[in-house]
Amino acid sequence: MTHYTFSRRLLMLTALFIVSLTGCNEENPTVASPDLVLASTTLGNVLAGEGGKTLYFFANDADGKANCTGNCLTNWPIFYKEAPAIATGLNPADFTTITRADGTKQTAFRGWPLYYYKNDTKAGDVNGENVGNVWQVAKPTYTVLFASRQLVGLDGKNYTFDQKEGIGNSLYLTDNTGRTLYAFANDKKNTNRYTQADLSNNATWPIAEVSSLGDIPSALKKSDFGTITAVGKTQLTYKGWPLYYFGNDQGQRGSTKGVSVPRPGVWPVVNATTPEAPLP
Repeated sequence: MTHYTFSRRLLMLTALFIVSLTGCNEENPTVASPDLVLASTTLGNVLAGEGGKTLYFFANDADGKANCTGNCLTNWPIFYKEAPAIATGLNPADFTTITRADGTKQTAFRGWPLYYYKNDTKAGDVNGENVGNVWQVAKPTYTVLFASRQLVGLDGKNYTFDQKEGIGNSLYLTDNTGRTLYAFANDKKNTNRYTQADLSNNATWPIAEVSSLGDIPSALKKSDFGTITAVGKTQLTYKGWPLYYFGNDQGQRGSTKGVSVPRPGVWPVVNATTPEAPLP
């Protein structure tokens, strides 16, 4: 065999080997790790980002805007991925990108901007839970969440949680999309005394309907929540109070116009300090 023939055969074998390797790579492509996953923690399954580190919701962001700014971001770095890869079991439609006031981008889940906590050092850490009573681990399965905002009534006046005029954030409950939940002062324990049988007034104060109870922030007792059947609807209750939305909030997350209607105290927001509903 001449040297030329041997070299030619060697080149042909090398080319075949490369093609074989390429074919294997096409059949078994490298799969990138998802940017967003569900991770197991002591608080249950939570949304997690890079390295499986826990992500959080901020109660001040109930309006869908990122209100953690300045020094706050030192402790709570934002999570952002452009077109993030979503793990199986999560709905990509739940994730959006918001533009912060400074022009930077942030990933949000059902309108809640997502953050890390600086003191979480490894996957599964949940050290940010309940910090300042306004941070909760991010779960896709919450029924209710906390909001911390200035209450502003339909009359345009500012109110505090005790139904008095005043300035300052109040901590109260919303549904998992940031819509304010209200109680009716005239209701009794597990008894809706507002909604008409023909639902003629349901548009004014819509029943807070749920199909089932999901997760609750760890600062609250799940036993305080329940459901009743009211005019054929399954209504969420808290401490026996049937819960409602306010029609004039127009489904806008963070809106609290109902606190002044028809006067303060008739339709209050609720939180952990709310007393048990009175017996019928």
